[in-house]
This record gives sequence, C-alpha cells and structure tokens, in this order.
Amino acid sequence: MTAEKWTAADIPDQTGRVAVVTGANSGLGYETAKVLAGKGAEVILAVRRPDSGRQAQNNIQRAHPDSKVLVMDLDLAGLSSVKAFAESFRERYKRLDLLINNAGVMALPYQKTADGFEMQLGINHFGHFALTGRLLDLLEVTSGSRVITVSSGLHRSGTMDFDNLNWEEGYEPWGAYGRSKVANLLFAYELNRRLTQAGKQTISTAAHPGYAATNLQTKAGSWLARQAMKVTNFLLAQPAAKGALPQLRAATDPHVQGGDYYGPNGRQESKGDPVKVDSNELSKDEAVAKRLWAVSEELTGVRYDF
Repeated sequence: MTAEKWTAADIPDQTGRVAVVTGANSGLGYETAKVLAGKGAEVILAVRRPDSGRQAQNNIQRAHPDSKVLVMDLDLAGLSSVKAFAESFRERYKRLDLLINNAGVMALPYQKTADGFEMQLGINHFGHFALTGRLLDLLEVTSGSRVITVSSGLHRSGTMDFDNLNWEEGYEPWGAYGRSKVANLLFAYELNRRLTQAGKQTISTAAHPGYAATNLQTKAGSWLARQAMKVTNFLLAQPAAKGALPQLRAATDPHVQGGDYYGPNGRQESKGDPVKVDSNELSKDEAVAKRLWAVSEELTGVRYDF
C-alpha cells in the first residue's frame, strides 16, 4: 500500500458517461451516486425500494441541480427482477460506462431468495453475477467501461464449500457474509481475466470501504448486536462518504488497471485514503474462480458471451 491522498476532487469530468449503481438509496451507494452525478455522469439508482430511491434522487438533485439521476427498480434477491431491470435499461440506453455492484446485505438470519439461494450469497454474488452478464454487451461496446464489484475486508474469513454452497447445513451468519465477499473477489478477478482473454477493452475492478458507518451494520445480527454496531459505528468508523472513495477511485482513476483492488490505507485497512490493496490467496485461486463461475452460470441461467 502507498501513503497517498486521493479525494473526490481527483475524479475526472464524467459528462456523457452512464453509470449504474446498485443499492444507491443509502450508504456507500448513495455517496457514490452523488459524487458521480456531481461530476456530470448520468446515474441510475438501481434500488429495491423505489420510495427510498426517489428520496435519494431528490437529495442528489438538490445538491447538484443540473444532475441527471434516474431511479430504476432492481431486487437482486430475484433473478426475474434482474432480467426486468436489464430489459428496461436497454430500452433507455445503448451504452454503459460504469456498473458499480455495490448493494449488499450482511450477517442476516438464515433465509433464502426467491430462487432458493442463501440470501447473502444470493444478493451479494449471484444477483450481481446475473446483472453483469445481462449488461455485458453494453459494457463491451462502450469505450473505457468498467465493472466495479464491492467486497469487504471480511472476505478473509470466507470459505468456498461447493457441497454446501447455500448453507443448508450449519449456517453461520458471519461465515455466510465472508463467503459472499470472497465470492465477489473471485468473480471480479475472473471476469477481468475473461475480458482480457477475449480482447475486450472493458475492465473489471474491485474495492472495499474499510469500516464505514452505514445502515448495513445496524441491520445485522441480533438486537443486541445491532445496538453494539451503532456504538462502534459512532466511535470507530469513518463516514460513508469516505468509505465510498475506494470504489469511486476504482471506477474513475485513469491509472486503474483491470484486476486492481482498492481499499483504505490505514491500519488493517479499516479507514484512510483509497489505495491499491491486496486480497487473500483464496480470492486469487483461479481454479476456485472457474468453478464458482460455472456454478453461477448454471444456477442463475445467465451465460456470458464474450
């Protein structure tokens, strides 16, 4: 890691670019969308709750009166919703410069998506895998396009058990979260390898926010755990706007290369300025990545055509 200072002021003009940000109604997604809109990009807030999305849209447009911000429905817990979003997006746009796979859930009690996936892996990985695949051709025809997938420092605790991928046995909320986050990196790196091998100009990058104060923590675990999270958010976390900088850098810095991973430069990458960081060995295991890719195509029914 390098000790450099990078802020939103370093983002080049984004006028004419189209960006999709999942989970953009609050937290990191909202801060990311707000900055991109302020830099001139046309930003699509891809959200599960339209009312919350419209409030975010209003807030962004109050901050940046000339900005172009659109709310579109997307529930990553349902493959039919992902398909409908992609079809609706195509009706409006013929290009896609930035796809920021930001939305996520954390440490939920055991539950399944509409398609039978364990909820955390279903939303954090399978939903974004399907979304990216359905928008891939628009990314490929857009010069300078990028896919940015948001992981977490807790990917280091993740394991990939393909015989119990959906945690039918021995469910652990935090273990499932770690699995979904290492899956994010396995996907991001494998996507970049496949794009490179196919000679495409689109790149795939990844980022993590460190410990950022968002409502993600305050919805995790038991009531007692949620209260504790509120206290630690107040005492230890960096603001969501700061936590969004790694994904903004991965999305906009001209020097970023495919396969790069960005996070904070502070102690244990918990806070600080966004720099290129490293991830664990599992996340870089190409054999595991290829297996996860094949399983993801089979289970989602979305096959990538490079």
